[in-house]
Amino acid sequence: MKDQVHIIITCIIIILMNGCKDMSKLEAEIYETSESGNKLTRITDFIEVADKVDIQIIPDEKFQTITGVGGSFTEASAYLLNQLSQENRNKILEAYFGDTGARYSLTRTHMNSCDFSLGNYSYASVEGDVDLEHFSIERSMDDLIPMIKDAMAVSEDGFKIISSPWTAPPWMKDNNDWRGGRLLPEYYDTWALFFSKYIDAYREQGIEIWAFTVENEPLGNDYNWESMHFTPQEMNDFVKNHLGPRLRADGQNTKILGYDQNRDEELIEWVDAMYDDKKAAEYYDGTAVHWYGSTFYYFPDALQYAHQKAPDKHLIQTEACIDDEVPRWKDDLWYWSKEATDWGYHWAPAERKHLHPPYVPVFRYANDIIGCFNNWVDGWVDWNMVLDRQGGPNWAENWCIAPVVVDPKKDEVYFTPLYYIMAHFSRYIRPGSVRIGFEHIDESIKVTAVENPDGTIAVVIFNPNEVAKGIKLSLKGKTLDFSISAKALQTIVI
Repeated sequence: MKDQVHIIITCIIIILMNGCKDMSKLEAEIYETSESGNKLTRITDFIEVADKVDIQIIPDEKFQTITGVGGSFTEASAYLLNQLSQENRNKILEAYFGDTGARYSLTRTHMNSCDFSLGNYSYASVEGDVDLEHFSIERSMDDLIPMIKDAMAVSEDGFKIISSPWTAPPWMKDNNDWRGGRLLPEYYDTWALFFSKYIDAYREQGIEIWAFTVENEPLGNDYNWESMHFTPQEMNDFVKNHLGPRLRADGQNTKILGYDQNRDEELIEWVDAMYDDKKAAEYYDGTAVHWYGSTFYYFPDALQYAHQKAPDKHLIQTEACIDDEVPRWKDDLWYWSKEATDWGYHWAPAERKHLHPPYVPVFRYANDIIGCFNNWVDGWVDWNMVLDRQGGPNWAENWCIAPVVVDPKKDEVYFTPLYYIMAHFSRYIRPGSVRIGFEHIDESIKVTAVENPDGTIAVVIFNPNEVAKGIKLSLKGKTLDFSISAKALQTIVI
């Protein structure tokens, strides 16, 4: 009897407490990163702004399922981690993969060397070894593989890995060079075998490879660092007659992503070739793209076309970085200023110069990720996780910026504003979430929204304006009034 009375009293208290709440108000947590100094900071006090931007969330409108958000394991990043104290190494891994950090869920790494390696190398270094009897991943046992394994140990939810070759070893190519050239037809079977052996070798280390891209940037990079050229038809031939059958015969379930270069008109040419070839299309699990075609324009028409061409397949952004720049050390304001340039700023022809103006690094990340998600991209992967103050190490002197910059000589770590921008998406937009609809009319404000597997709704709002903006967020008849600072990104978790 006493237990029943206790239950009744408890229920009455709950009802009374709920009655005291304003049931028309949304309950949410709001996190902000801003030029004014917030760094994924939970906000409870807001600037008063009279005019409100109305944003309505429409959960019944459902789009793509999100695969994940994250960055890339490179030899350069792994080498730098090994130069730091154990405390700082652990701090960075926790910041990227731990439950208190960005919780990266989708990553990428390189097969053989790339520009962000300490030098040229291949896991198949013995010339003429067509059966790959001397295949070995020994080169990666000191730096790259330990970084991946340590990240796995830190990550509570785990993460997927996409692996990409920059080139086959020179002895398999028509120019016998690390840079440029094409895979010789007589080595198509050997190169397909390489992928299968790579899966097995990494699996022996406890590392599962979720997907491959067939070739990083098959259109080339003007012979600046490791590369290997494919036409769409050549890639189809390799995939449908060699790589795909080899992986199936060996019982490998690793996915195959085609293309893996810029999101401009060439993407349309490639997806037409990939998916109009019915035999090749059976082996492609999706399309991989990069952002280097423009510093601020994400080519929505091309992304929409790629999705419509293969609506049941992945569309994943596999590489992005602030290129053509050396990292600014402990200078947050630079990352919020319009000073950065990219390679295209220097070499783009006159008719494409407008796609490569000076830009704000933080804006580029925020705008691009939101734009990609709103145009069917289901995964977004940054490039190097860690670089030094020079923007390397990089054997080709192709200096870039990473979200985390380190000075190994002084054992110092700098989390740039880019790290916090990435975390706004990776921490709160989880694998298996579904992008949902929204409506708003202020085109200067960028928005995307997802419903997570746990039922929470994450809304990301980007305000590039010089003034704060009032926001009225609506969901199923409930509202939330707040504001977003000038030049800021917010994630609202409902």
